[in-house]
Amino acid sequence: MTRDVAVLGAGMHPWGKWGRSFVEYGTVAARAALADAGLDWRDIGSIVGADTVRAGYPGHVAGATFAKALGWQGARVASVYAACASGAQAIATARAQILAGLADVVLVVGADAAPKGFFRPVGGERPDDPDWLRFRVLGATNPTYFGLYARRRMAVHGDTPEDFALVKVKNAAMGALNPNARYRGRVTAEEVAASAVVADPLRLLDICATSDGGAALVLSSTDFARRRGVTRPVRIRAVSTVTPRFPNTVLDLPDIATDSSVAVQPADETFRASIARAAYEEAGIGPQELSLAEVYDLSTALELQWYEDLGLCGEGEGAKLLREGATGPGGRIPVNASGGLASFGEAVPAQAIAQVCELTWQLRGTAGERQVAGARVGISANQGLFGHGSSVVAVR
Repeated sequence: MTRDVAVLGAGMHPWGKWGRSFVEYGTVAARAALADAGLDWRDIGSIVGADTVRAGYPGHVAGATFAKALGWQGARVASVYAACASGAQAIATARAQILAGLADVVLVVGADAAPKGFFRPVGGERPDDPDWLRFRVLGATNPTYFGLYARRRMAVHGDTPEDFALVKVKNAAMGALNPNARYRGRVTAEEVAASAVVADPLRLLDICATSDGGAALVLSSTDFARRRGVTRPVRIRAVSTVTPRFPNTVLDLPDIATDSSVAVQPADETFRASIARAAYEEAGIGPQELSLAEVYDLSTALELQWYEDLGLCGEGEGAKLLREGATGPGGRIPVNASGGLASFGEAVPAQAIAQVCELTWQLRGTAGERQVAGARVGISANQGLFGHGSSVVAVR
C-alpha cells in the first residue's frame, strides 16, 4: 500500500521584518496555497497549524487561529509544537489524517513574528527546563552553540573559516533569485570575513537572522488528486520525526548531559544522521537518488554538517564537497537552492513547511532562475530542540 500523499498547493508570505501579526502572514500563505491548488477554503476537510510560543494563546492553538481567520467552516483542527521541527510535525499530522481516511484534503500552515536578535527562553523561573538552564547556567545563546559546533568541525575535520564563508556566498547567490527571501543581495567571501565576530569563529554573515514569515501546503490523498485531474503531483513519500538515543556522543543543546534512565549501547550514528536514515528507509531510497536538498543552515558550519548527516559525502568531507561545487547551482546535489535560512532567517513554525514548498516548486520545474535541472527527488532536513527530528522526502 502506498503511503504517498499529494502536494496540491504551496504558498508563502515573503520573509522579512514586517511588524504585523503572525496570523496575517499565515493567512496570506494559506490563501496562496489554496489558489495554487485550485481549491476554496470550504473544500478543506482539516487544518493543521504549526504553533508559535511567542503570540500568547492564539499562537499555542495556531490551527484554530488560522481557521478563524480564514472563516469558521467546520473543518477538523490540530495544532502542534516541536520548536524548529513544528512544520514537519504539522505535515506528519496532516499526512496521518489523510492516510487514516479522516480527511481527503488538509491545509498545513505555519507562521511567526520573531523577536529581533537571538531567541530567548520563554519568561519565568524553570530550573527543570533544559532550554532555560542552557541560558542561565551556561550562558549559551544560539550563536554560542553555533560557534562551539564550528570549533568542533575545525578541530575534528580541519574546516576553516574560509570554508564556512563559501556556504554563505553560495546561499546568498541562490537567495538573490528568490522573491520570497528576506536577504536578496549577493555577498563575497571577503565581505563575510569583514563582518563582525559574533561567536568565534563565526561572524555576523555566518549566522542566520530571526524573521517574520509564513508558509502553507495543501495536501491530499492521491485518489483526491486524481479526481481533481492532477495525474502527476509532487508526492510526500516519507516524514521522519525521530528522537535521539542515549548516550549522545555529540551533544546538541539544550541537552547538557549524556545520562539516561535507559541502559543502551552507544548508537552507531548521531541524532542528525538518524533523522535522514529514517527518512531514506521509509521512502525506500538512498542519498544517491537525491536531486536536491533543503537543510537547516542556522550557521554556515551547520550546513556542512548536514552534508555528512544526509550521506551526501563521507564524515569530514563536507567542506571538500562544497569546494568542488557539488552543492552549488549546477552541481551534483544542490543544497539550499531556495537560499536557505541564510537568505530567509528563522520564522520557526514556518521554516520546515517552507522547505517543502521549495521542494515542491523544484520538482514541478517552476522554480524560475534557481531551478535545479531535472529534479525528481528532494529531501528537507532540520531539527527542533528537545530532540525533534525533521525530514521530508518529496518525489515526482
